[in-house]
Amino acid sequence: MTHTTFGAHSTAGDVLAGIDLTGKTALVTGGYSGLGLATTRALTQAGARVVVPALRPDAARQALADVARVEVDQLDLADLASVHAFADRFLRSHPALDILIASAGIMACPETRVGPGWEAHFAINHLGHYALANLLWPALTAAGTARVVSVASGRNPAWRIRWDDVQFERGYDKWEAYTQSKLANVLFARHLDLLGRTHRVRAFSVNPGWILTPLQRHLAAEEMVAAGWIDADGTPAPGLFKTVEQGAATQVWAATSPHLDANGGDYCVDCRITDGNPTDSSEAARLWAVSADLTGFDLIGRT
Repeated sequence: MTHTTFGAHSTAGDVLAGIDLTGKTALVTGGYSGLGLATTRALTQAGARVVVPALRPDAARQALADVARVEVDQLDLADLASVHAFADRFLRSHPALDILIASAGIMACPETRVGPGWEAHFAINHLGHYALANLLWPALTAAGTARVVSVASGRNPAWRIRWDDVQFERGYDKWEAYTQSKLANVLFARHLDLLGRTHRVRAFSVNPGWILTPLQRHLAAEEMVAAGWIDADGTPAPGLFKTVEQGAATQVWAATSPHLDANGGDYCVDCRITDGNPTDSSEAARLWAVSADLTGFDLIGRT
């Protein structure tokens, strides 16, 4: 266990108190909404320059209008050509990338096919970020030391990758598709760290906890009432949800804490590394191979 004075109620601002990120470049996918917006604000307030790639750049610029040191660019994580074009633009204008936070995501959406027919959760939450990290590898290694943070979810040991049908072509279930993509986020960070550590690029996955954000936009109110998240009036269940600033704390901590300099590949909750490893190395390597085959990118760990 690493030393930390932070916990479930700490905010991103608490985590960054006393940390100076002046001169550092960070990239936060989804950095203009929900947890991502809170993360962007906290990093810029600590002095970082933050690049926010956005599916809707105009909406991102509006959301970030009062935030200094932010740069918005176009990115569609569901479209590999868009990911490639964004990475090319980034590498031309930024010599190094110190922090990459993969925060964008979708949850429990109706069955949706993107790109070459990929299931949307797996494509956006995992494959798009896998491709992005690969294509930004030169900037990550140029930073001297860099961190990649994959924003996952709560970890249930029963979750599995659907190896024989990762695209849910045989029976779609929105929650199984979501949890597969979040497990993929954990496995991705595990293997990325294994490949990147000799290049001084470390990776972590995080569970931000329960937060009400636009991530729930595909859920009907009745469904959230039935789950016990809110009451019939829309009031959140007492004590269940964190604020967005508290939710952003663990990903900011994983991206910046000097106490984590010797760590990597870990799954973090409430600004702490969890006991034991919740992921299997062989599963992580298998997912990496599948992702490389699907996207055509396998650049991480290469010089």
